[in-house]
Amino acid sequence: MLKIWGRNTSINVQKVMWAIGELGLPHERIDVGGAFGRTKDPFYLAMNPNALVPTLEEDDGFILWESNSIVRYLAAKHGAGTLEPKDPHARARASQWMDWMLTVCAPAIHPLFWGIVRTPPEQQDPAKIAEARDKTAAALRMLDAQLAKTRYAAGDSFSMGDIPVGLITYRFRKLVPDRQGLGLDNVERWYLTLAQRQAFQEQILPVPFT
Repeated sequence: MLKIWGRNTSINVQKVMWAIGELGLPHERIDVGGAFGRTKDPFYLAMNPNALVPTLEEDDGFILWESNSIVRYLAAKHGAGTLEPKDPHARARASQWMDWMLTVCAPAIHPLFWGIVRTPPEQQDPAKIAEARDKTAAALRMLDAQLAKTRYAAGDSFSMGDIPVGLITYRFRKLVPDRQGLGLDNVERWYLTLAQRQAFQEQILPVPFT
C-alpha cells in the first residue's frame, strides 16, 4: 500500500493528502516530523536526505520527496486527464501555479503564519505581521487576476494546480479573517468552490491549524 510519511498539520503533507483524496487512493499516512520527530533517524534519512516531510513510499520500493513532485507524480500515474490536465497548455499552467506557490506565495505567508500562530501574543510584532499580510495579499492578487479569466487556476476544470495555491488561500483566510478591500473577490469565489470538494473536507478541514 502507498505510504506517506509526514504529519498532517504540514501544508506540504496536506498537498499530497488532498491529491490522494481526490484520486481515491488506498494509503497509509505515518506521523513523522514536528512533534513526532524521526525525520533525522537513519531510516528516514535513507529515504529523504532533506529530513523534511512528506516522503512517498510505494510497495515496489520507489521513493519520492518534494511535495509538488509527489502531487505531479500521483496525478500523472492515477489522474491523467483529470487531476493532471490532458491539454499540454493547461498542464503547463497547473505546474506554473504550483511552482509559483513555492517561490512567491510561501515566502510571503511564512512570516504571517509564524507571527500569528507560532509566536506567543506578547511577543508578536504587529508591524511585521501587517507587512506579511500585505505581501501575501499582493501575491494572491496575481492569482485573482487569473481567476477573473478562468474558473480554476489552470483553466475551467479543477486540477493539481489548484491544490498548493488552494492551501495557501485556506491559510490566508484563517490568518486574515477581515479581507474587505483586498481585491480578492475571484479568489474568494474559487476558494468557496474548493471548500465544497469532498477530499478537501476530509483531508484538510478537520486538521488542527497549528
